[in-house]
Amino acid sequence: MSIVSESPPPAAEPAQRWSSVAVLALSTFLVVTAEMLPVGILTPMSEGLGISPGTAGFSLAVTGVVAALAAPFVARAIGGLDRRRVLVAAALLLAAGNLITAVAQGFAVLALGRVVVGLAMATVWALAAALVTRLVSERRASLAVTLVVSGVAVASVLGVPIGTVLGDIAGWRSAFGSLALAALVLAAGLAVLLPPLPAQSEVTGNAKTGSLLAIPAVRRGLVAVSLLVTAHFAAYTYVRPALEELSGVHGIAISLLLLLYGLCGIVANFAAGAAATRRIRSTLLVLAIGIAVALPALLLLGTTPLGAAAVLVLWGVSYGGVSVCAQLWAVQAAPDRREAVTGLYVGAFTGSIALGSFAGGVILDGAGLTVLLWGAAAVAAVAALATVSGSAGKGSPPSTK
Repeated sequence: MSIVSESPPPAAEPAQRWSSVAVLALSTFLVVTAEMLPVGILTPMSEGLGISPGTAGFSLAVTGVVAALAAPFVARAIGGLDRRRVLVAAALLLAAGNLITAVAQGFAVLALGRVVVGLAMATVWALAAALVTRLVSERRASLAVTLVVSGVAVASVLGVPIGTVLGDIAGWRSAFGSLALAALVLAAGLAVLLPPLPAQSEVTGNAKTGSLLAIPAVRRGLVAVSLLVTAHFAAYTYVRPALEELSGVHGIAISLLLLLYGLCGIVANFAAGAAATRRIRSTLLVLAIGIAVALPALLLLGTTPLGAAAVLVLWGVSYGGVSVCAQLWAVQAAPDRREAVTGLYVGAFTGSIALGSFAGGVILDGAGLTVLLWGAAAVAAVAALATVSGSAGKGSPPSTK
């Protein structure tokens, strides 16, 4: 995998630089909204296409598999292309994928649209966190990464709930059509607000050109994050039918519960970003424990709307910080190989989304909701153990405690 050297950060941080950070955050917001929207409209989507909720949920797996396979190779595939042009192309690809999804009449065309969305998602995620560190000074890098990754939590707060409401009012196809239009606006914003971002020169003849997996911190982070994301998405992909079955809520009430979940995720994103800069391992451990507790708690307490809301608060606070922790762990573990290690982590992250949503659908359709939630909780508990395995010595992220 090719290596890129770090260019000096800009001497100043004018408004133009932070507007660039903002448009990168909008990019992650839209790709995550496109990825996760089926969660909020799973029931009408499955009914409209004449497929089971489990099969409709597999559309997340399609996106995740494509992104997982593509992300580790994005830096190599785009070579010396200006990264601004690549991101504009990714936004146009995102628009196309959502449009294909909106007009799908069966699972085959739906899957095609989700493949295109996966390619766009892989490109944005493989580049965004690495590029944002080139837009601000070193002391602001962690904040900039946190802002870009906040697109994940904001997508839960605004993107998925708004898409859910739109789907309930005007039909699920209108939700994807609106996303296609938003992606076109994003493409224009990227072209205007991002500065030229030429590829950085490769470092040759350096020991750092070896496999990233040879770095202990990289391996430990991949294992912990992959297990945690798999556990989360095995359950979260099917949160709508779970809430309908357990607490009896439907329609707009689902949107309000997902909004609550997302608000907690935004708070957690910034809190975890600040904490992970200093103590990334212990931060990720706390998040893993929270998810492991929240999933079975949904079975025990989620039989009323109020109980379900309380569980979603814990779940949102716990998962909301996982994405930023994964990105910060990656750049801390291999600070001189940011594009490469970010692509590797994005591949593992999105692959885990695919694995979780696929496994969750199989378990939900075959064994039921109770087995699904307890099984996902067990995987989250193993992720917590993986987080604390190994020493904090050589090969750990610099700020790991």
